[in-house]
Amino acid sequence: MKKSTKVNAAILIIGNEILSGRTQDTNTSTLATWLNSIGVIVKEVRVIPDIEKTIVDTLNVLRKENNYVFTTGGIGPTHDDITAQSVAKAFGLKYETHKEAFKILEAYYNPGEFNEGRQKMVKMPKNAELVLNPTSGAPGFSVENVFCLPGVPSILKSMLGSLKNKIVGGEPILSHTISLKTVESEIANSLTKVQDQNVEVEIGSYPFFHAGKLGVSIVLRSENQSKIDNCISQVLKFVKEKKIEIVDR
Repeated sequence: MKKSTKVNAAILIIGNEILSGRTQDTNTSTLATWLNSIGVIVKEVRVIPDIEKTIVDTLNVLRKENNYVFTTGGIGPTHDDITAQSVAKAFGLKYETHKEAFKILEAYYNPGEFNEGRQKMVKMPKNAELVLNPTSGAPGFSVENVFCLPGVPSILKSMLGSLKNKIVGGEPILSHTISLKTVESEIANSLTKVQDQNVEVEIGSYPFFHAGKLGVSIVLRSENQSKIDNCISQVLKFVKEKKIEIVDR
């Protein structure tokens, strides 16, 4: 039997606009869903401001504790986009113009449009590998196990395809959801017993209010479908005994 290898990642959201509430973060959901599908478990997510020391210190902790780190935000043309130079500092690398990135953007813009501000987007840590951007030209980049992506959700999403060959995951994380017309306190003890008997399945319960229905969704997650199936039967057993209604969300 093949031994499962756990591959984990951290997501580092960089930007004052996220912390202030001006911009809503959807990149965490996009990245985590994609990473789970290729067998990478997101261990933690941090949101930090555009401050060089904070970025450097946080990155140096996360890159040592995780197989991969994904940063979003701070690689655009404005003065507060300091992710690239902060990553260079974290790795002790020179911050310089990336020749290939320069060629890509020079070809992307009309003559005269590739101005000094836009040229900031091709400054990266020395020998960084590019993450190609099919949407707006400006590439992201990676250094060792750190991948730096833009903060604009549609652009980030379009760049995930070019990352597939660079990320080595474990078994994809499978999940199954059972939604019940009940409250958490009614099923807590029963759910704890199921969890105790199924340590290799992650079981979560999440209250919801949807279309006038109040209830709890039980989410079962594992790399192994048969282990999820075993949990499903145990959950449905106590649901039947307690005469709890299953609802369709």
